[in-house]
Amino acid sequence: MKILEVIGVTKQFGHLTALKEVSFTILEGEIFGLIGPNGAGKTTLINLIIGAIPYSTGDVHFLGKSIRGLKPHQISRLGISRTFQVVPPSTKMTTLENVMVGALFGGTERKRSVRAARTKAMETLDFTDLAQKKDAPAETLNVLEQKRLEMAIALAMDLKLLLLDEVMSGLNPTEIEQGVELIKKIRREGITLLVIEHVMKTISSICHRILVLHRGEKVMEGPAEVVLSNEQVIKAYLGDRYRELTNGSPLPTRYRC
Repeated sequence: MKILEVIGVTKQFGHLTALKEVSFTILEGEIFGLIGPNGAGKTTLINLIIGAIPYSTGDVHFLGKSIRGLKPHQISRLGISRTFQVVPPSTKMTTLENVMVGALFGGTERKRSVRAARTKAMETLDFTDLAQKKDAPAETLNVLEQKRLEMAIALAMDLKLLLLDEVMSGLNPTEIEQGVELIKKIRREGITLLVIEHVMKTISSICHRILVLHRGEKVMEGPAEVVLSNEQVIKAYLGDRYRELTNGSPLPTRYRC
């Protein structure tokens, strides 16, 4: 079943075309990867999906219905949320209080009580291994914990689709492995994920299918193992260095994604 369908989406900022006629479908229950070099339009695409910026042309359907023109809070309450590439400034609110805000905002019930929000928040903190930090001010958390807090806030909103924007950036190899396991754990809970990531080990180990963007255009979409070994995809990542490195020969293994 299709959970998200992006249909010919174009976004222009004045004379700059950030996205050009991008189309793809995410299936319910899958982990869908979105990759491309810096400036490819990945974060712009997420911002369009969640309603933070308007499209120039095209449409986005969620569970078969258009969400074009809806406000971010309306889209969130349908069951879509995201994390940020750069973690927003932390607050003096505790970890628990931050997640309670997510639970109160995204409750599927007409009105979720503070008591119910606290229960939901504690369940989510347990799920994300942050329960021991529940009383700590969010500003005291380290980078890994702040990224998990962002995910916990989103998960407390009763999600169907979670958009992750480079949640592995700034983490060491051990922390990346822990992050991969958390993403897999989230999927087992029935949540579909779109993952933007530059860490190819992460993408290759968790994604069922991958979409590649380059200069705002779709380069390729398909199974992870096919996409990550494609010469055109590798060239999009390496840019002008591609010809210099290969000299017309197949790309050396060490440069493959």
